[in-house]
Amino acid sequence: MKRTSLLFCIALLIVGCSTCQNKNTANNAAKAIDYAKTITANNLKENLYTYASDEFQGRKTGEPGQKKAVEFIKNHYITLGIPSPIAYGDYFQDIPASFFTSDITNGSENVLAYIKGSEKPNEVIIISAHLDHIGVSKNGDINNGADDDGSGTVAILEIAKAFKTAADKGYGPKRTILFLHVTGEEIGLYGSRYYTDVDPVFPLKNTIANLNIDMIGRVDPKHENQRNYLYLIGSDKLSKELHNISEAVNKEYFNMEFDYTYNDDNDPNRFYYRSDHYNFAKKNIPVIFYFNGTHADYHKPTDTPDKIQYDLLEMRTRLIFHTAWELANRDKRVKVD
Repeated sequence: MKRTSLLFCIALLIVGCSTCQNKNTANNAAKAIDYAKTITANNLKENLYTYASDEFQGRKTGEPGQKKAVEFIKNHYITLGIPSPIAYGDYFQDIPASFFTSDITNGSENVLAYIKGSEKPNEVIIISAHLDHIGVSKNGDINNGADDDGSGTVAILEIAKAFKTAADKGYGPKRTILFLHVTGEEIGLYGSRYYTDVDPVFPLKNTIANLNIDMIGRVDPKHENQRNYLYLIGSDKLSKELHNISEAVNKEYFNMEFDYTYNDDNDPNRFYYRSDHYNFAKKNIPVIFYFNGTHADYHKPTDTPDKIQYDLLEMRTRLIFHTAWELANRDKRVKVD
């Protein structure tokens, strides 16, 4: 073959591969949009009105209401056909009462479910939220914790459904997704610490990122006139690449305002250290903490599901799904700086 002909063939091959790659990228993005649409305000509302009802008695760690909460979560995964990584039918990571230094007389449990990656199953993305709240006040008022963190809990359930729908149609994530509902957050981040320090079901060295959701259903006073926002904390502390991916996903699909006020190292609220992502960050795992800020009903009986802004909850949940989709399907795992 003549040299000119050979070069021409190579050029065609390169162009063809590039075109194919662009088509695959575009197709992947289109599929993400399709499956994100399965996350709806109505489903979020239906689940939250149950999860943050009086029946669950404020979900205090180790108490009967918290036990009802974990059964609700488990049954949701069983209905969806999403398995547990622990053992067949066993979704509970049991935590003995002795692990808690607080006044806990009964043990508690994290709830785990997962979708196995199709190409890189050993690399894991963890999406987390805490399942507990502060229980019943001394005067008998129930602290339902609709925003804290009922909103994060039902968001994960919808994200899991979206990934399962995709997997059932042949578009499962390339990397494994672990849906992790942790207990004991309100009394000291116990559930996430048990997972990271005692019993990481998937090796931490293979855990590429943690997306943690803690209160995403409301609007704080600062943003009353600009609802299209979300606080992000920690996204750039361990991986600039994770931060850039997060920004790119938002720009592509939502264009909401990302407020990094609480990401400041000198933030007096120290929110970076106050939710479950921090136990992953301590293990050098890149994290993003999604948060709507505090409001007048924070840790009060008035944090009820009727005050959740479900259109915002839907959009924020879809944002987190898109971010997880990108992390799960990109060629390389995010770099730790």
